[in-house]
Amino acid sequence: MTLLFKDESYKIIGAAMKVHNELGCGFLEAVYHEALAIELKNQNIPFAQKQLLNIIYRGQTLNKHYEADFICYNEIILEIKATSSLSSTDEAQVINYLKATNKKLGLLVNFGAESLEHKRLVRH
Repeated sequence: MTLLFKDESYKIIGAAMKVHNELGCGFLEAVYHEALAIELKNQNIPFAQKQLLNIIYRGQTLNKHYEADFICYNEIILEIKATSSLSSTDEAQVINYLKATNKKLGLLVNFGAESLEHKRLVRH
């Protein structure tokens, strides 16, 4: 069994680890977001940030929308957190982003713990 976007996700997590190693834990999410954008650019990882994602209900686009932290390689949703630990609510958020975009892979990264936490979430 091969991992979906294995090389790409490896590079993204590596960039996040570099940011965490440099800054450590304890900053607000916005600080990690800005630093990670710099690191993704430095590592030539294509990304878009703060992308608005439409939500469709019964064929109609809702006025409310999601905002993904990053979409990398035009295929991978990257959601970042700065909390003491990841929760099932955080995972559900990424799964919903995947459903809204029809993307297959989401990476959930938490900068708030002593060691960088990350999870791969796949939409089937």
